Amino acid sequence: MRAEDLDRVAALEAAAYAFPWSRAIFADCLRAGYECVVLVQESTIAGYGVLSTGANEAHILNVCVAPSQQGRGYGRRIVGRLLDLARWHRSERVFLEVRPSNPRAIALYESIGFNEFGRRPNYYPAKKGREDALVMAMELLGAGE
Repeated sequence: MRAEDLDRVAALEAAAYAFPWSRAIFADCLRAGYECVVLVQESTIAGYGVLSTGANEAHILNVCVAPSQQGRGYGRRIVGRLLDLARWHRSERVFLEVRPSNPRAIALYESIGFNEFGRRPNYYPAKKGREDALVMAMELLGAGE
């Protein structure tokens, strides 16, 4: 992801989520040096992911696939790339949060090897107040070698 992608990324985010990140948040992620990737299909951004790393850990902050492109394995490819980057940074484990109301994402993360280990109460904004987050983690065996 580069600065010139931000308008398209923010538009995709707004199309996919009821409570989207702003363009400024993505710009801040780039400025902070987070690993920000885009998946391009036929000259169009079909999805993206954002990963922060530090202290031998990584945190997947955002994964999104355009609604019209879902069901094609793009989410799995994006998460796979983020995990590769986490390994490159020598992270030993990766964390993420996901809405309990997003069973497709939960199933994807579980199929990749993430396990639920907690909840963050009232983490996400929701149409009727707030929604908890499921906290998931995955150990990256051999990452510190």
